[in-house]
Amino acid sequence: MDVDMIVSAPGKVILHGEHAVVHGKAALAVGLNLRTFIKVSHHKDNTVVINLPNIGTKLIWDFCQLQRLLPSFQVNLGHEPVSPSSEQLDLLKEFAGFPEESRDTESLAVLAFLYLYLSIYGRELPGLNIVVWSHLPTGAGLGSSAAYSVCLATALLMVSGRISHPTPEGIENIRWTETELNLINSWAFQGEKVIHGNPSGVDNAVATWGGALRYQSGQISPMKRVSVLKILLTNTRVPRSTKVLVAGVKDKLLKYPNIMDPVLSSIHAISQECQQVLEASSAGLSLDQYSVLEELIDINQHHLNVIGVGHPSLDRLCQVTASHGLHSKLTGAGGGGCAITLLRPDVDLGMVEVVKRQLVDCGYQCWETSIGAPGVSVHSSQSVPEDIRRAFSNA
Repeated sequence: MDVDMIVSAPGKVILHGEHAVVHGKAALAVGLNLRTFIKVSHHKDNTVVINLPNIGTKLIWDFCQLQRLLPSFQVNLGHEPVSPSSEQLDLLKEFAGFPEESRDTESLAVLAFLYLYLSIYGRELPGLNIVVWSHLPTGAGLGSSAAYSVCLATALLMVSGRISHPTPEGIENIRWTETELNLINSWAFQGEKVIHGNPSGVDNAVATWGGALRYQSGQISPMKRVSVLKILLTNTRVPRSTKVLVAGVKDKLLKYPNIMDPVLSSIHAISQECQQVLEASSAGLSLDQYSVLEELIDINQHHLNVIGVGHPSLDRLCQVTASHGLHSKLTGAGGGGCAITLLRPDVDLGMVEVVKRQLVDCGYQCWETSIGAPGVSVHSSQSVPEDIRRAFSNA
């Protein structure tokens, strides 16, 4: 591969089933059309450059420095994905000059790159220049690290010749074979392990395949013929701890099993009902089906408040959108964080702009985007958004 390549992958949101999924119920995860983009080109002076302008990071290594690390990453010369060992991660931290307990965004992103780069190649290392730019905020529960890992895995596998390099003709048409997509997903999962330790695999699966998938008791099942739905995505900017929120739900379940069990079962039923609606028509949903989706959103948001993962910031968001006839629910851990608002195809666009202004006036970030987005894709430089072209040009 002698020319530049550009790869993108979507973020993700949980449509229904958050928290209930921890207790064996179903959850629906969907591709979010806020994407991470990576541009890769060969570096002629035998250096490796990783440039992450979103977080102000640019690191350059001499090719020979990285070559000396290779013996520790040749444990599987069959090139099948291998989980990172603690010894490998310690070696990479020492090489990159990161403290042993470092868990910030920069260090995790760099370590994931180094692990995938050294593990995928295993023998001959190419000089590369890699630039990453993302529309996804970090730490918001939107799958930003998985989109990054999927982009890295795809680009490195293409450069190494392990998967094909499709001609970019628009993201809807670019597909690798199922075997190639499985390989991308498996390697991206290893990148996620570097970043998160013990990820579920849902986020990287959504970033790889796009569309929507069902997750229950460790089993991931892609959904078929899912329509793309327009939404508002709102970040309340209220920080939250997923660990604390999950523990709170567990405590309630132990204290009030006869109350909480039916609520979690109802959330499971909402996921099932939503899946049936989404898969009912490959030609697009009717307005009546949109009405069902809106009712399910309202019911689930009330359930999530009942189990204790709501927040005044989310209540305010729901009040703003409901005052204009729109329907919203939190997505992810709750306790602040993000929410989605469904936009019907007959929605008044002027009203949507009013809602967005009111949400921004609350101090929130707001994007008009879509869910059910395509998975990992390859692009020509002309087919990426203008801000991505500028970011790549300025990097």
